[in-house]
Amino acid sequence: MLPRVLPFAVFMGFIALEEGLRTDVVKPWLSLPDTALNTLYPLKAGATALLLLFFWNRYRELRLRDLNDLKATTLSLCVGAATFLLWIKLPVTLPMVGAPAGFDPALFSEGGPRLLMTAARVAGAVLVVPVMEELFWRSFLLRYLIQADFESVPIGRFNWGAFTATTVLFALEHHFFLAGLAAGAAYNILLYRTRSIAHCVLAHAVTNMALACYVLGTGRWYFW
Repeated sequence: MLPRVLPFAVFMGFIALEEGLRTDVVKPWLSLPDTALNTLYPLKAGATALLLLFFWNRYRELRLRDLNDLKATTLSLCVGAATFLLWIKLPVTLPMVGAPAGFDPALFSEGGPRLLMTAARVAGAVLVVPVMEELFWRSFLLRYLIQADFESVPIGRFNWGAFTATTVLFALEHHFFLAGLAAGAAYNILLYRTRSIAHCVLAHAVTNMALACYVLGTGRWYFW
């Protein structure tokens, strides 16, 4: 459980810290500029990446050789692209969540600092987040909700309760609830179809890469 839960918990801990520092309760005591808060992202992605590397040999279900299946890989690429389109078409937040702060690299000095922060944001979204989230949601929680001894549950075993719970919880993790709901369902269905965590990681990475390109091209930072 620990190798799949700890990276996710650390990532979410950083998010909680950042959100907490943005609240009106904390601001009178500790008011930090957005540049300082955005600097937490490289720390968050870096700490998570180090944990994933530390536990890498424990992720036996993450079989990169699965990507040699051309048909399944094509499907994963299509699911990733379709999920991106759904994401930008469903920017709906829950009332109690509010609009996301976003990550605007223009807040940093032009040149090296801005380029470095942008690269860190893209690398985290494309290389770190898909691995961390798929190991937690699709490898751990989706199976754990079927049986506590989750490693005894084959990858891709369907269960309505686990499917519904992980889809909704995945949506609640994101600011855009409807987009998160669609993405959670899409990645779950892809897992049932391919029975491969690697294909879910690929689809998730394609979604995040397309979203990064879209955000950088349009300046719609609230998607970040």
